[in-house]
Amino acid sequence: MLLQVVPGCDMAGVVVGKGEGVMKFSIGDEVYGNIQDFNAEGKLKQLGTLAEYVAVEETLVALKPSNLSFEEAASLPLAVQTAIEGFITAGFKEGQSIFIVGGAGGVGTLAVQLAKHVYGASRVVASCSAPKVEFVKSLGADLVIDYTKTKYEEIQEKYDFLYDTIGDTKNSFVVAKDGAPIVDITWPPSHPRAVYSSLTVCGKNLESLWPYLESGKLKAVLDPTGPYRFTDVIEAFRYLETGRARGKVIIIISPSALPSLVPCDQTNKTITPEMMPQLQEMAVH
Repeated sequence: MLLQVVPGCDMAGVVVGKGEGVMKFSIGDEVYGNIQDFNAEGKLKQLGTLAEYVAVEETLVALKPSNLSFEEAASLPLAVQTAIEGFITAGFKEGQSIFIVGGAGGVGTLAVQLAKHVYGASRVVASCSAPKVEFVKSLGADLVIDYTKTKYEEIQEKYDFLYDTIGDTKNSFVVAKDGAPIVDITWPPSHPRAVYSSLTVCGKNLESLWPYLESGKLKAVLDPTGPYRFTDVIEAFRYLETGRARGKVIIIISPSALPSLVPCDQTNKTITPEMMPQLQEMAVH
């Protein structure tokens, strides 16, 4: 028998109900977050954000910055928290240099921006394929390597931190200085020197990024093929499997699918008492 699984970690939407003791949020607040808590007591907090409504602990979400759309906000939590954890794992210091493998991916695009605008890297170098070189430069990379033309062993410059976002440390390790930290976000790392970087899921991490998001120094990167409608989820996953995504692939709920409810990707709806019985499937508790 096949067990049903609702995929998805990230979400952005409107709070339509809350449990007892919730003090941080109110009905109608616009929030975003990653609901999968790897450090939860007992069993792992489950997936399930590819749905019309979702229940989530208040500690895992944050208020959505007003200058971000719901699509932009939904693209950030898992990727940006993963990116941040890599810098923490490496003990990265201002003024150091960094080489980011996979600079055009969901985590890579944010790692480039974080390195340049948040962590104060002296030099940010990233790798990607030829069509994405100028795009990654626009994110703040000082130099972008086209991996289809240049092999890692041909790169003469060595870096204070190697951040591999695609799991290729068995090859990319050669660009790191002797003794420099090598972080791999895939498990298990493919080189013995590489350290696996997990993540801490916490709404406070997202709150700490407010100044950078509101100022535009840190921007959400959405794949141009999206957003995909809820009915096209399978198509979206098939596209992800091609490895050609640039940034994050977004799925939205079609407003027409929920004519009498409050869609998670809309703000121009009014929540009325009459709606509340239908809205209990999404709650912050």
